[in-house]
Amino acid sequence: MTSNLIGRITNIIDPGDALGEVLFGLIMALTLTVGSRLVFEKEGLNVDDLVVATIGCNVAWGIIDAVLFYLGATFYKSRRLRLFRQIKAVRTESAALMVIAKEFPIEKAPFSAKGADAEALYRSLLTLAGRADPVKVSLSKGDLLAAIAVFVLVSATSIPAVMPLLLIDNAHVALRTSNLFLIMLLFVTGYAWARFSGGRPLYAGMTMTCLGLLLVAIAIALGG
Repeated sequence: MTSNLIGRITNIIDPGDALGEVLFGLIMALTLTVGSRLVFEKEGLNVDDLVVATIGCNVAWGIIDAVLFYLGATFYKSRRLRLFRQIKAVRTESAALMVIAKEFPIEKAPFSAKGADAEALYRSLLTLAGRADPVKVSLSKGDLLAAIAVFVLVSATSIPAVMPLLLIDNAHVALRTSNLFLIMLLFVTGYAWARFSGGRPLYAGMTMTCLGLLLVAIAIALGG
């Protein structure tokens, strides 16, 4: 995936959400391929069936995730509309400030603001809310494009999983190569996540790899 393509996707969907979808897709594909290695060692394996199953599973979950993303966008827009209505429904300024404080608690914000600073912030938000006119919730073209991006990201992660199976004749070697490639991509995903969030890339890459493998192990152990 080129940097140009990544730039386009992150213009449509939040980078954190995009990387989260990639991580989910990698875990799905890795669960299937690692689980298939266990089957291969015991009963043999039809590589063509595995390719179809891996692509089909990620495409199916890509559709599900896209629909859930679209529904989530509706929920958050409805929530903002509800907040506007609550602010306009209260009769006193102090009650309106309490509504805003409950919705945007300072202690959960990525900055420190207490006392007069917090009150000034809430009063600014109240002023903006008072000037705004709530409109009917409607999903935009951007929401649809973001849902499509979610589908593409989850579905596309099946490609590195199945490419070794298509290019390497030896099924055992192909599965090992596929697993190794997906594990490397887990590290790359964690590394990229830290670059976007300002964390430690190497540490995040290792953590993401270990977390992904742990989740795969849990899925396989539980029959996933």
